[in-house]
Amino acid sequence: MKRVVKQISALALTFTALVFAPALVAAKAPDAAPAVAATVPAAAPADMTPPADPANLTPTPGVGQPTSDFWGSIQLQPQVTTNGKFAAWMESSFLMPLITVISLFVLFLLLWVMARYNRRANPTPAKTSHNTLIEIIWTAVPAIVLMGVFLPSFKLLRDQYAASYGDGVVLKATGHQWYWTYKYPDNGDFEITSKILPDADAAQRGDPRNLGVDNRILVPVNTPIKLLTTSDDVIHSWAVPALWTKMDAVPGKINEAGFTINRIGVYYGQCSELCGALHGFMPIAIEAVSKERFNQWIAAHGGHAKGVNLAPAADAAGNSAAPSIDANAAAPAATTNIASK
Repeated sequence: MKRVVKQISALALTFTALVFAPALVAAKAPDAAPAVAATVPAAAPADMTPPADPANLTPTPGVGQPTSDFWGSIQLQPQVTTNGKFAAWMESSFLMPLITVISLFVLFLLLWVMARYNRRANPTPAKTSHNTLIEIIWTAVPAIVLMGVFLPSFKLLRDQYAASYGDGVVLKATGHQWYWTYKYPDNGDFEITSKILPDADAAQRGDPRNLGVDNRILVPVNTPIKLLTTSDDVIHSWAVPALWTKMDAVPGKINEAGFTINRIGVYYGQCSELCGALHGFMPIAIEAVSKERFNQWIAAHGGHAKGVNLAPAADAAGNSAAPSIDANAAAPAATTNIASK
């Protein structure tokens, strides 16, 4: 009889422990949660302040802009690209001397014929109608001259539109009536709007009249530039003489040109396609700067260096946040421990 009573008492104690133990654990669990959460440090906020925008360069008189000097005004502007220098050499050292020699030779022939074969000097004209040697010469020599002009001209044309950009910069210029907008697709695709400056503001900054803009665009020096042009309304034309670059901007179409600037400075241009009432007031101002200055400038405008992937940084920032802790998750273990006792 006593054994039966002991067994019944043991069963009653076990039943009581199983019924009331979870409630006791659940009541005590929230007290431990704050202590656990307090041990997780809060993530420090990242410094999102953009770097300062670098100051504008000062234009160099006579470089990248028109000049009032007579001799300079009838020549090409000083060229600062590889293609431009080759083109300037062709114009001044090859084509102009060739044109001069041909023009003087033709003038000499005209004067000689006028003096030698006029009525007074030659009252009885010759009856010769053909001369095989002369006809071969005046056919072959012009053909050789034209071929000599064609070969370097074709090389220059090919180099302007078949350049290899590699790690260069892509610059997209969009024409509007009557201003330009620019984007850097490989550097964050941010947009710069460039409009003409009033005369007073342009003079204060040292810009030539009708060529100064409120926002110049920057490109790195000694770096291939891939220029993409298009238009939002009518046909425009992006032209900068010192860069030996001119490309039409056509609505619904993207045209492409390329250049590499090898001298730091400021270079000016204009829209070169009649595009409406204010066609003459669509200037272009471009600064060629060092790579470091260019990276600082694009960072100041919300962009980033080419090839930089911002997604991993964002993921790392998200993973550094404090993990959430569920206080009730520890309850089953505590319940099991108490129940096992």
